[in-house]
Amino acid sequence: MFRRPVPRALLLACLLLARCAPGSGLPRLAAMPAGPYRLGPGDKLRVLTVADAALNGDFRISASGDIELPMLGRFHAAGFTASGLGRALEYALKAAGLERAPSVAVEVVRYRPVFVLGEVNKPGAFPYQPGMTVLTAVALAGGFTYRAVERYAEVVRTRDGHAARAAKAGREAALEPGDVVTIFERRF
Repeated sequence: MFRRPVPRALLLACLLLARCAPGSGLPRLAAMPAGPYRLGPGDKLRVLTVADAALNGDFRISASGDIELPMLGRFHAAGFTASGLGRALEYALKAAGLERAPSVAVEVVRYRPVFVLGEVNKPGAFPYQPGMTVLTAVALAGGFTYRAVERYAEVVRTRDGHAARAAKAGREAALEPGDVVTIFERRF
């Protein structure tokens, strides 16, 4: 069987189109750092103390990274682990003379949401769950539209209060609370 050679112009056009694919110029999403989860603005916490029930309750971390506690007032919580915040609160209670031997436990009741935008059926904010991936976030958003690029997405992540960075992430890439996932539209 006879085959015609592919013209160079056609090969060049295909290469240029591949480079112009949505998100092709983005760096790869960095792996999540090992270690325990760090608290951030928007997280809802439950604080439990043994000795003083007045300190018990649910508290949301504000945009500035603080929580408002009875008797202690404003306390910076962002950046701590849950157990680290518990130890810091124990120290603050002791230093303020409110407790002699405080025992404080902190747990995350609700993580800040993940946002899914672009070519999904129901874009919006969705509750983060540990172990969430790009694909599970898309599933929460009603799945891909027929125009969606399904192999990868853009993830914008703000880490430790530093500027947001956009990166290209595969379907199985792990997400963090507060991530913004954008599903691209196919060009053809």
